[in-house]
Amino acid sequence: MTTHDIARMERVEMYLKAVFAIQQAAGLPTVSKVAEFMGVSVPSASEMLKRLEQQGLVGSNDEGVHLTAEGRQVAIRVVRRLRLAERLLTDVLKLDLDLVYDEACKMEHVISPEVEARLDVVLGAPTHCPHGQPIPRPDGAMEPLAHRTLADVAPDRSVEVASIPEEDPALVRYLSEVGLVPGARVHVVGVAPFRGPIFFEAGGARQAVGPDVAQRVRVAPKRNATRRRDREV
Repeated sequence: MTTHDIARMERVEMYLKAVFAIQQAAGLPTVSKVAEFMGVSVPSASEMLKRLEQQGLVGSNDEGVHLTAEGRQVAIRVVRRLRLAERLLTDVLKLDLDLVYDEACKMEHVISPEVEARLDVVLGAPTHCPHGQPIPRPDGAMEPLAHRTLADVAPDRSVEVASIPEEDPALVRYLSEVGLVPGARVHVVGVAPFRGPIFFEAGGARQAVGPDVAQRVRVAPKRNATRRRDREV
């Protein structure tokens, strides 16, 4: 396989991963959203998606694009390698959370099936990446994302952060600074009217984030102590 072939395969995988990620976030993968995710122009994304459609990896209609069964298999394999690499970088190499996605993206295309299987064993078969996103299992199955966000939580309610976006380093850094990381316990103190900030307590400090940011933080009911101990055993 030539260097050109490898680069082309990586580009295909990146686009399929983009469509998959947008779908997982309950979004409609339009050409413009794929272009934004990839950091390219809309015409460039449109041209590439047409090629992928010709290869039978994506389909399209008036509303947007979607993965075919074959395209989803490729995307799942890429996402699994990506998130196992993220766990390696975080758990073993202790890399800061806002740095792991970009570094893992460099690794996702070169991890062989043998290394992938070994990573799974060494890391203890993790089910989620450091950002709380589910890691696809070898058979392609994966847990759904939590459907509620911090923006949905009423005042005087406590929740636990389930996941945060992984692909935006600046946002990950900001969320880490205000204590909104997977597993963090959050108590919503109040919500300002007219789409004002959401005030909350996390890690013993009072913080506030805007509604747009809060909508990107997925949350789950707060686990009790007994349940946490059971998970730790």
